[in-house]
Amino acid sequence: MVRIRSSVFASCCLIIEVVGVALFLVGFFPLPPKSRAMKSRSSDIPAEPYAGYSSNWTNLPPPLFRRVVIMLVDAMRDDFVFGDNGKAFMPYTRHVLEQGTSHNFIAKAKPPTVTMPRIKALVTGSVPGFVDVIMNLNSPALLEDNLIWQAKDAGRRIVFYGDDTWLKLFPKHFVEHDGTTSFFVSDYKEVDNNVTRHLDDVLKREDWDMLILHYLGLDHIGHLTGPHSPLIGSKLKEMDDIVKKIHTALQSKEEVAASLPNLLVICGDHGMSETGSHGGSTDSEVRTPLVLISSAFPKKDSFIVPAYVEQTDITPTLAIGFGLPIPQNSLGHLILPVIERRSMREQLRLLHINGFQLSKLLQNSIPAYEKDPGFEMFRVSERLHGSWVKLYLEGNTSEVLTNLGRKVLQQYLDALRTMSSSLSKQLSQYDLYSMIVGAVIILQVLLLLLLSTPEALCSSAEFDVPLSSPLFSLLFYLLCLVLSAVHVIVCTSAESSCYFCKISWLMALGAIMLVSALFCVILSTIGKRCASWQSQTKSPSVTNSDWSELDILLLVGTLGHVLSLGASSFIEEEHQTWYFLLNTLCLALFQDVCRKYFLLPEHDLELSPCRRITSEDSTSSQQHSYRGRVQVPHYDDDKTKGATSLGFGADNLKWFALATPWITLVLCRLLRSLNQTGIKWAHRPDFGHWLTSSEHRAELSLLAATSLLLIFILVQRRCSLVSKIALALGLLGVYSYRAAIGNVVFPWQQVSKDISKGVIEARFVYVFVLGILFTGTKDLLKSQVISTDSKTRSVGLWEVYSGLVLLAALLFRPHNLPVLVFCLLIQNVMTQFIWTNLDYDAAQVTIMHYWFGQAFFYFQGNSNNIATVDISAGFVGLENYVEMPAVMLTAFATYAGPLLWAVYLVCYLSSESIRSPVAISHGCFCYALMRSIPVTVYIILVTVLRYHLFIWSVFSPKLLYEGMHAFITAAVCIFFTAMDRKQSIKT
Repeated sequence: MVRIRSSVFASCCLIIEVVGVALFLVGFFPLPPKSRAMKSRSSDIPAEPYAGYSSNWTNLPPPLFRRVVIMLVDAMRDDFVFGDNGKAFMPYTRHVLEQGTSHNFIAKAKPPTVTMPRIKALVTGSVPGFVDVIMNLNSPALLEDNLIWQAKDAGRRIVFYGDDTWLKLFPKHFVEHDGTTSFFVSDYKEVDNNVTRHLDDVLKREDWDMLILHYLGLDHIGHLTGPHSPLIGSKLKEMDDIVKKIHTALQSKEEVAASLPNLLVICGDHGMSETGSHGGSTDSEVRTPLVLISSAFPKKDSFIVPAYVEQTDITPTLAIGFGLPIPQNSLGHLILPVIERRSMREQLRLLHINGFQLSKLLQNSIPAYEKDPGFEMFRVSERLHGSWVKLYLEGNTSEVLTNLGRKVLQQYLDALRTMSSSLSKQLSQYDLYSMIVGAVIILQVLLLLLLSTPEALCSSAEFDVPLSSPLFSLLFYLLCLVLSAVHVIVCTSAESSCYFCKISWLMALGAIMLVSALFCVILSTIGKRCASWQSQTKSPSVTNSDWSELDILLLVGTLGHVLSLGASSFIEEEHQTWYFLLNTLCLALFQDVCRKYFLLPEHDLELSPCRRITSEDSTSSQQHSYRGRVQVPHYDDDKTKGATSLGFGADNLKWFALATPWITLVLCRLLRSLNQTGIKWAHRPDFGHWLTSSEHRAELSLLAATSLLLIFILVQRRCSLVSKIALALGLLGVYSYRAAIGNVVFPWQQVSKDISKGVIEARFVYVFVLGILFTGTKDLLKSQVISTDSKTRSVGLWEVYSGLVLLAALLFRPHNLPVLVFCLLIQNVMTQFIWTNLDYDAAQVTIMHYWFGQAFFYFQGNSNNIATVDISAGFVGLENYVEMPAVMLTAFATYAGPLLWAVYLVCYLSSESIRSPVAISHGCFCYALMRSIPVTVYIILVTVLRYHLFIWSVFSPKLLYEGMHAFITAAVCIFFTAMDRKQSIKT
């Protein structure tokens, strides 16, 4: 037996759980289908089908275009070109669409709609894995067969200007390049000027064949102010002028020298949501314009409604147009209007090349490829194509040849679409072995936490974990042997390699031993529980399982939320669930206040209605009770004295307590109006949109200044003098930073003042954040190592909390500062009038803090859509992209609500108002349990629903959020454990 503290046990369980979650994520997000061949080559081009003979056309067809200019406008959604915005701000482009030689389409991007996966899709024709969202911050070189490599291998000279993601993906492919950083979203002018400044020179030269321009300004404006900002119009006009310049230059080159026509491609990598971000699967995020302009196309006489194509279709179309082999892993099919003016023989030849490439990829991806409908259709098309070629070479010019040609063409198109669809479905081929191993580990951790709950929440917060006997039992070694045999069988017989099979045998053996050990410990714990239940059955006086109405609400609410995760609509609108639970909690607290102050006799007021006399009050033999409440002695005099010192008379205390739940309800309702989130109502205007519009900058400035002042008033009361000064200067720096980047203004500041990146101002704030955190950490170390003064520890914890509040104020957008103010206000009034006065135990307080933290996650404007992640927060104060700080700042800004409530919980449980040494241990255990339940249930649900229609658009983003939240919770519980004064392990 090993005697262990509840907090230490919970932290160890969460660390193991994080390992299981990571393994499950690796198995859940599958890799796209890939050909065994590394690159496509001209020698791989099939010969033209010919019935009974061998055709003499075996080479790659000649290119259709001499030069290609690809103008990629980041976050360009379809209505910016084809809608009212296009009519108003892009007149030249609209003129070309209506009366010029062009083809226009709506290219649908696959989620995740972030830049790096979309660039991969454009140049490889494949659908990048969903986990490429994480890779987007640090893009490695692209080794997969792609259009850029094919062009370089064919001797084509490529020039690139724009987003430096291209330079990371293709480090040695461009004869000339100039990259711009894609993550400084506050810059939407210079980032595009650095691209445009090269145009006049490069368009005059003849030393290039492909020109790629990637403009970022539109995307940055979206992140800053949204798609309806006045800045959008001016940026679209700027893009229209660039289109005119490029098109005019290409036309003049064609007039001077008679040669192949040139091609101008205008496209977007992804769209823009109604909040200005991207990453999700809404129509505005996945629909992008695709405009192809060339003199090779017929001239239009009116605007034609654009047809839909897949974004991956651009790759084979550009490859064919440039006379290059189609990349091996391309899932796209040729866009027929591009070649419609070619002869029937050329059209069929090009479609056959595309079909041959898809059929080869199908053979490498699907074992039973011969039974695939698309493959069968392609074989039929090949035979008909051979018959057509035979008639053509025989000189047949009858209508039979024409009709057969049209039939073969349509047959090819159907075969291409079917094979492309079959290959796209291969993205749902999961690594089930890795998923199962990860899910088993996570489920074992949850079972262990649930079985340990009665003893973990006992009055001593210490219990015996049966480790020695299970680890040296015959069952443990038998399980290790069986699981090792299963591992060998799976890894040697699987048709597709599994991640868990690729790791070293030492790591695999460690995982097998971990699973076996957890299983044995669970069985041992179950046996111990059964014995305990039997003894309690014989002695019914020992049991103490009374439940209050609040306990039932917390239990039912938590389980109800977990069960709601099985429906896609509830995941999309999860914020509504938490808002409902928070409102219900406030009403339950109001009921408890009424019961204590107004319904009980006056002589019973000293006993809280939420407090029960547990078994440990009557006998020491009942130390390990199932209810396990934290027994906090009464300090009514201290409470009254504290309330009086704050200006509240003892008689008025009950009225303030009565008003607190209603004040909380009002504040939460105001926060709901600040940010519309979710999917169904995200497009509706909210107070945040009103504040961020350029017409209301003065109102936003006043709100930001007032919010920062209130933050200082609410936080400074428990800080040391030095920390108060640092906090005041830091909050002043926050306002200065926002003024520097143009979000707010000082009264004396001119509105037309040029904005900057605010690097100096942000770093000024970082100095004070680090200073406050250092002061708090020093006090914590002093209380833990040198002395056991609880007051020193409380001051240290509060200063750490104050530093995090200052950091959140810096990273939050100005219109979101009221979220921080209301968070602090609710924490203060709840502590002063509810949690302390009603004597709720540590478990109840922890669950309430968890609920508030989850609600404030959505009050910030977050959702289960990746598009709501504010990546601009990760680059505050940075001149260049630095991976680790950017990731940490983005994660903190996203999860600031849950983190601040968790840290405040530690402060509350460690304060002098809670005179129990087990409060932190109980809080840590409950917090770990509250996070483990939804993670485990959701992973099981996702496994069952992995073929659901919305698995990639709804369930997968939520899974990434849950995985990240599990990691953050593990860090929080480690912090809990570090603050626990008795984190002992005894054998």
